[in-house]
Amino acid sequence: MARPTTNEFGEVTNEGVPLTPEQKLAQYNKVVTDSGNKPDSKVNIETFGGKTLKQLTDEAVAKAKQELEDSNAAEKLRRTGQSAYDLLLSEFSQYGLSALVEPLKGLIQSGPSSSEMTLALRATDAYQKRFAANKARVAAGLSALDEATYVRMEDQYQNVMRNYGLPKSYYTKDSTGRQEGFEKLLTSDVSSTELEDRVLTAQNRVVNAAPEVTAALKQFYPDITNGDILAYALDPSKALSEIKRKVTAAEIGGAAMGAGLGTSATRAEQLARYGVTAESAREGYGAIGSGLQRGSQLAAIYGESPYTQATAEEELFKLSGQTQAGEKRKKIIGMEKATFGGQTGITSGALARDRAGSY
Repeated sequence: MARPTTNEFGEVTNEGVPLTPEQKLAQYNKVVTDSGNKPDSKVNIETFGGKTLKQLTDEAVAKAKQELEDSNAAEKLRRTGQSAYDLLLSEFSQYGLSALVEPLKGLIQSGPSSSEMTLALRATDAYQKRFAANKARVAAGLSALDEATYVRMEDQYQNVMRNYGLPKSYYTKDSTGRQEGFEKLLTSDVSSTELEDRVLTAQNRVVNAAPEVTAALKQFYPDITNGDILAYALDPSKALSEIKRKVTAAEIGGAAMGAGLGTSATRAEQLARYGVTAESAREGYGAIGSGLQRGSQLAAIYGESPYTQATAEEELFKLSGQTQAGEKRKKIIGMEKATFGGQTGITSGALARDRAGSY
């Protein structure tokens, strides 16, 4: 067990156990009091390196006070840093951004300035990923958005998309609060007002398109929703390839229905793979549907093989079998001209059809 001793400076210590700053200060104050606080009090000047006990005591007291202040300051800084970290973590967590604060715990507890904290935060991988569009904006010659503006624009985008029934995959957040689907909009500096205009345009072009297109879509793909269609029309590069295929097929099917013809999802998708678009489908089926019943009748009258809608599609849409289909049409025209002295009711657009829709 340690026993009390007195050192050369008059300090009472427990042998082998260092005094705390508070204990040192108390002992130095006692020495000053016992010496009568007289400037000329000397106790063996040689022992004290030519200094009076008062001088030594003053120096020791000052050192003890500084140690105590440093100790208190360090503890205060630690507590302040921990409090700052807890506060920031709580605040950022409300916005799903806790992952940005956690890597900086040690720095925050050391009490950095606000500018140091901001620079350190923006340098983290988590921050760079969370606000990825800013890098793309700068590369495109735009200014980076501050965090509040960035998050506010994301919220506005989300409200527009939710209100118009777009799929949740377009605004789902990851663990950092990042909404990847919005980065293209942020990079292109699209405002929420412009986004809404684009949604309305897409809705008018697709969801509110010709009834035949909607009918074909529902007929071909009963499970598809208006939100799926709208998502495709709004951003074709983002839409799933399956949705793109379905919408294109529905537009082709709608063009066929508009011409009084029929088709199937399989045939419409096949035409889409050959590059048939909504516009070319309307033009082609318009030609196929005009006066083709007469061509079908003539083929039967002259004992020719049936000239069906599928044959006409092969010629007009330049599918496999285009050459043979053209030859069949020309042969029927030639027979009718020979019978009626050069008159015919069949042109390149007057082709026989198979109303049953089988190919």
